[in-house]
Amino acid sequence: MDDPTLNRIAEALERMAPAPRAAPDFASAPAFVWQVDPDRLAPVEQVSRVDLDLLVGINRSRDTLLDNTRRFATGFKANNALLWGARGMGKSSLVKAVHGTLQADHPDLKLVELQREDMGSVARLLNHLRAAPYRFILFCDDLSFSHDDQHYKSLKAVLDGGIEGRPENVVFYATSNRRHLMPRDMIENERSSAINPSEAVEEKVSLSDRFGLWLGFHPCDQDEYLAMIDRYCAAYGVAVAPETLRAEAIEWQATRGARSGRVAWQFFVDLAGRNGVHIA
Repeated sequence: MDDPTLNRIAEALERMAPAPRAAPDFASAPAFVWQVDPDRLAPVEQVSRVDLDLLVGINRSRDTLLDNTRRFATGFKANNALLWGARGMGKSSLVKAVHGTLQADHPDLKLVELQREDMGSVARLLNHLRAAPYRFILFCDDLSFSHDDQHYKSLKAVLDGGIEGRPENVVFYATSNRRHLMPRDMIENERSSAINPSEAVEEKVSLSDRFGLWLGFHPCDQDEYLAMIDRYCAAYGVAVAPETLRAEAIEWQATRGARSGRVAWQFFVDLAGRNGVHIA
């Protein structure tokens, strides 16, 4: 006989501790986004990215990350990578482009995006990935920590893996504007107020040391900026007189007060639209 009170208790317990969700169908998409409350891996059927050949001025970082990822995709050990440096110079674009380049030959290589604010749930995410017969690039864009941020402790589970070790089928790539993932003034403040300055920030600063690859991205000069735009024009068939293109490109970056790959792409989007060229 049904008891309304027991039914309500059972429903409340179900809401508090829902049954585990079924494992996602990793064959359904090349990439996924990790979401929490409730935990799920949302498929991304079309990743927003540019071709690897369009990334100009970062040849060394491009080749290093591509080689590291290719080894991982073919079943070998590979390093976690921290892509750090100037804004708009192609850090996140490179991660997505490398994945896209290797996907054709390695369809079992999946890209999984993890938001920094969800880092506390990474252990649950790794449990999903560990059991799957695929290889995963776990990607966190714009990773950094403030003085009262405890998410860095969860990141150690990705980099070091704790007692279980990092899953053999997972490699972690992160981008950051900061080489040590924390602001310089925070490092100086903790050093000046600590009894032992060398130990005060060691735990957080050493976090970046756990990445096997450090790939630096630096501001581009004018020639590199113009070369980026020339590459975009050639790839998408936008024909503009060289002197006109140069003058407009320089004026565009002057109004923005900066030169970067992002500024070059924004100029090209405007240029293509004015010339009636559609960008895929």
